[in-house]
Amino acid sequence: MNNNENENENNNNFEEENVENKPEEDVKIIDKVIDFKQTYQNMASAGKVRRTIPFLTKYEKARVIGKRAMQISKGSPPLVDVGTLENPIDIALKELRERKIPFIIRRPLPNGDYEDFRVDELRIEN
Repeated sequence: MNNNENENENNNNFEEENVENKPEEDVKIIDKVIDFKQTYQNMASAGKVRRTIPFLTKYEKARVIGKRAMQISKGSPPLVDVGTLENPIDIALKELRERKIPFIIRRPLPNGDYEDFRVDELRIEN
């Protein structure tokens, strides 16, 4: 039994060494990070013809509010005057109504392409 345990420990140590000594070729480094404001400016200046309707769907709305509420609950500063609001979902809803949420929605198209919309350029229905 002791021999089997020793062999298992040796095998585990060998696997750990292989993980730690990965070749540098496997590591990908991002050379350039584009600022979020720069991305917004690039989208605004693109002026592409849109293929989908410029309305925020109920599914997109739910996801945007959920993601933003999660950020607020984890300590992200609100982008609007909170006043008496305490619930992160209510704060996210207020940010959405005031068009302050800085998210980009990517809509996939049938041909495999995609279309990006800023949340503030979409129409929001009740």
